[in-house]
Amino acid sequence: MADEINISSVSLDGNQEGSTSAASNPEGTQSSLPLEERYRIVRSIGEECIQEEELMRLLANKPEPICYDGFEPSGRMHIAQGVVKAINVNKLTDCGCRVKIWIADWFAQLNNKMGGDLAKIKVVGQYLIEIWKAVGLRNLDKVEFLWSSDEINSRAAEYWPLVMDIARKNNLARITRCCQIMGRSDQDELTAAQILYPCMQCADVFFLKADICQLGMDQRKVNVLAREYCDSIKRKNKPVILSHHMLPGLQQGQEKMSKSDPSSSIYMEDEEAEVNVKIKKAYCPPKIVAGNPCLEYIKYIIFPWFGVFEVQRQEKNGGNKTYESMEELIADYENEELHPADLKPALSKALNKILKPVRDHFANDPNAKALLKKVKDYQKLNKFVLPSAELQSNKVML
Repeated sequence: MADEINISSVSLDGNQEGSTSAASNPEGTQSSLPLEERYRIVRSIGEECIQEEELMRLLANKPEPICYDGFEPSGRMHIAQGVVKAINVNKLTDCGCRVKIWIADWFAQLNNKMGGDLAKIKVVGQYLIEIWKAVGLRNLDKVEFLWSSDEINSRAAEYWPLVMDIARKNNLARITRCCQIMGRSDQDELTAAQILYPCMQCADVFFLKADICQLGMDQRKVNVLAREYCDSIKRKNKPVILSHHMLPGLQQGQEKMSKSDPSSSIYMEDEEAEVNVKIKKAYCPPKIVAGNPCLEYIKYIIFPWFGVFEVQRQEKNGGNKTYESMEELIADYENEELHPADLKPALSKALNKILKPVRDHFANDPNAKALLKKVKDYQKLNKFVLPSAELQSNKVML
């Protein structure tokens, strides 16, 4: 019966049957970093953590926590998806975690991405994997790329009863409140397939045996749904939610980067000149920190990647300076010791340094080059066939 559904095989308990403690596994995969340092690094990923004490207990008791991340193959990748994800995954694997990256091809089809063409969606997924490997994912032995269609088909008897139980234990209003995870508002007219989407994504957490859900703040609602489901089935061990910050678009008032607006995004394979032009045109008023995308990119990309931010400028403008903290940089920016005319070229230079290996890979590797061409062609075609009203309202995130 559904009320008695057995999900012991997808337990999130760090001491579940079959798990091995650090003490009994001295040659295991647990990081050599002290517990407090592991906690500090893992916690730094999340703008929000639910719950911190659970995260500390998990890291203390389980040598190799399983972290779930995922993406819907839906078009070209921007730096918020590419670089930030690489930073976060590297932090997790450096701390001994195993990361399962869920290539949500079926979910993209449910959400009508690439016109619902699964073959095209799979090509986009392959392109995205190429990017992450090129940009610098470390510890690839601890990173698994899993295709949702393959995994669900191979374990259907485990997956679909779980989806049905989640659907049965929630009303329609609760599920539709999660529609934000699909890039849609609760005012949009949803298809029946899109109603199924949150139930499936909630099931993914348990299906993948995830200890930690590491997704953006825009996915928070469905992760909370997973914790609420634990309450409904009286499950003690809940997934820890680490919701990372969402980078804004380049123009004023753009809360997040959008694939449907090229002016708001820097793509992972953009040429150096394209990056320079986009940053030059980006919103970056003197002295203003709040809502300044250039400062956000420095905080969430440049400092985590390099540890410093280097500014080269003429002596009359203060000379070269290396910032070692965001606080120091903000103080100078607010006091006009650092001007946008000097900050922007420094940001462009740093971003181009990060993106160069990706750019080179897609220029020199025949397979990667062919994938990128296909994705660009798909995206042009998809934009052409979409209803103009949807494009104008920006409701469809390509």
